[in-house]
Amino acid sequence: MPSKNRKTRRTFLSESAAVIGATCATGAVAAEKADDDFLVIDCHAHIYGEDEQKYPTVEEPYRPPAGKGTVAHLKQEMKSNGVRFVTAIQTSTYYRFDNRFTADSARDNSDFMAAVITLDPDNPDSPDLLRRYVQDSNVRGMRSVPAKSGKLDDPGVDRLWGTAEELGIVINVLTGKENRSQIEALAARHPKLRFVIDHCLNINAGPDTDAIVSNVVRLAELPGAHAKLTFIPTGTAEPYPCRDLHHACRQVIAAFSPQRCVWGSDFPCELWCPEISYADHLKIFTRELGLETSAKKAILGETARGLWFADS
Repeated sequence: MPSKNRKTRRTFLSESAAVIGATCATGAVAAEKADDDFLVIDCHAHIYGEDEQKYPTVEEPYRPPAGKGTVAHLKQEMKSNGVRFVTAIQTSTYYRFDNRFTADSARDNSDFMAAVITLDPDNPDSPDLLRRYVQDSNVRGMRSVPAKSGKLDDPGVDRLWGTAEELGIVINVLTGKENRSQIEALAARHPKLRFVIDHCLNINAGPDTDAIVSNVVRLAELPGAHAKLTFIPTGTAEPYPCRDLHHACRQVIAAFSPQRCVWGSDFPCELWCPEISYADHLKIFTRELGLETSAKKAILGETARGLWFADS
């Protein structure tokens, strides 16, 4: 991945996460489906609507290339790669806190899609909105971002974690290593809540790799914590198969166990990791990491089914 593109994306994600809370290298090897007996669930897809009158965007949206990122495109990628279910993550860089497109898409495609929405922790109505979305739409999770205070351990965030715990849904935490202790504090107050560390605190190949991995490993001590292994193609400094982050990924898997790790594609890869395809990202886990079959099955599907698709 050219350093210019990688730096631009990292900067963009960092800025987006700080404001609202906001993944790859093209492989020369042909695409390969997961084994037929694997249940594959994509736990990280951002989707984009085509009707901007019905679903207006933010003022300066971060757009995918034309024709990419739609539900139809996602279905094509899923079919081509043997993916059965997907969690659609609210695209805050496109819709901010307006979750209607994500929730409507999950409701209308409930045979294969569940939604993870993002709500404003500074809005006192957000807990009631969360209850309504869970009741009325196929929403099974909420992405948690820091409040305007800059803190994750903020009263508004805490209220939403409490509501998610009450509803029995999953929290996805989007933050960096600087907020590890705040995640620990929130988790201590909500011991029954299951939560996922999005992008594993944004692990990347560089001088901070070991420090970030160390913080992620510490979070594995929390019984409700799960790791979303989406960082390899977004944080790599190498082309496919992104070997510079394989050791970091194995460290995270060893700390959490495969039973608390999930995979996500970073769809649409054409936007979030333009040098690694959807198929190649999946192939990193089916082939390149050298995982045992039991670990592959847990990471690629079984763990995610328990978190978001237990009734499917």
